[in-house]
Amino acid sequence: MPAHHSVSVIGAGAWGTALAGVAARAGREVILYARNPDHAAQIQASRINPKLAGVALDGAIAVTSDIAAAARAQIILAVTPAQHLRAAVGHLAPHIKPGTPVIACAKGIEHGTHKFMTDVIAEAAPRSVPAILSGPSFADDVARGLPTAVTLAARDEALASDLVRALGSATFRPYHSTDVRGVEIGGAAKNVLAIAAGIVVGKSLGASALAALTTRGFSELARLGRACGARAETLAGLSGLGDLLLSCSTAQSRNFALGLALGRGEPAPAGKLAEGAFTAPVLIELAASNNVDMPVSRAVAAILGNRLTIDAAIEGLLTRPFKAEE
Repeated sequence: MPAHHSVSVIGAGAWGTALAGVAARAGREVILYARNPDHAAQIQASRINPKLAGVALDGAIAVTSDIAAAARAQIILAVTPAQHLRAAVGHLAPHIKPGTPVIACAKGIEHGTHKFMTDVIAEAAPRSVPAILSGPSFADDVARGLPTAVTLAARDEALASDLVRALGSATFRPYHSTDVRGVEIGGAAKNVLAIAAGIVVGKSLGASALAALTTRGFSELARLGRACGARAETLAGLSGLGDLLLSCSTAQSRNFALGLALGRGEPAPAGKLAEGAFTAPVLIELAASNNVDMPVSRAVAAILGNRLTIDAAIEGLLTRPFKAEE
C-alpha cells in the first residue's frame, strides 16, 4: 500500500476538528474543510474552532473552504451527519483521485434507502474506496489527546491496516477490521439505545434497570448484526459493546442527553444533534425487513415519533412474554 502523508477532514464541527488534531499528531499534513468561507477564515485566523472551545488547532492544520484543495489529500475523513453524507461526498466526488480512501466518521443509516455509510460513499463517489471509523469516543477527549481506542474498517485488510498506521498515535489507538457491516451496525444501533438509556436514568428507574437495558439493547444489536452478516467478535468489540457502554453511561453523549431530557419531561437540549433520533425509525424499518425483533429500539422510535408515551413504553417492555435468552 502507498504511504498516506496527507489527510483532509470534511466537516469542521467538533468531531471533525478533533479528528484533524488526531491526524496532525500522527504526523500527517492536514486540511480541515469548512463549507462556509467565513467560518473557515475565522478558524484559520484564530486557530480556535468555536464548536470545540478551549482547544487550539495544531500548527500543521490548514483550514479551507476550497473543496478541490481538500480533495487532493491521500486520505479523506468524511465527518458530516449521516443524513448529509451523500451530499457532502457528492460535492467532493468530482475532485477525488481514483482509489482515494474516504472514511465515514458518522454513525447512522440513510433515510429512504436503508443504506449504511460506506454504501452511501460508494454510490456518491464511485472512484473512492469507502471505509468506516467508529468506536467509543468523545470529541473533547480526543481533541485533548486523552487515551481513546476506536475501530477502523475497510473491506481490504491491507488498506485497513495502512489507514490505522496513518492515523494512530500514542493516545489514539485505532484497531483495524474487515467487518465493515459489523462496525456500521454497532455504531448506528448504539445511538438509538443510548437514548433509551437516557430515558431510564431520567425516569430514575435505577442502576439495575440501566444494566438490564444495556444488556438487552446489546442483544438487539447483535441480532440485527447477525442478520446483516456482521461478525460476532466485531459486535462484541470496540465498535459495538464498548461504544454502547460509553454512550449509555454519560451525559457527554448527545443521544443519552436527549433521552435524559425526555425521561425528565424536559425539552430536548438546544443545539445538540442526536444522531439516534434520526436513526431510530430507519433502524426499525431495517430490522423489520430482516425479521429481527428489536423491542427497545422500536419503543424509542415510537416515543420520538410521539406515538407512545414513555410510561406506556416501559409498561409494554415489562409485560412482554417471558422467553429464553437469545
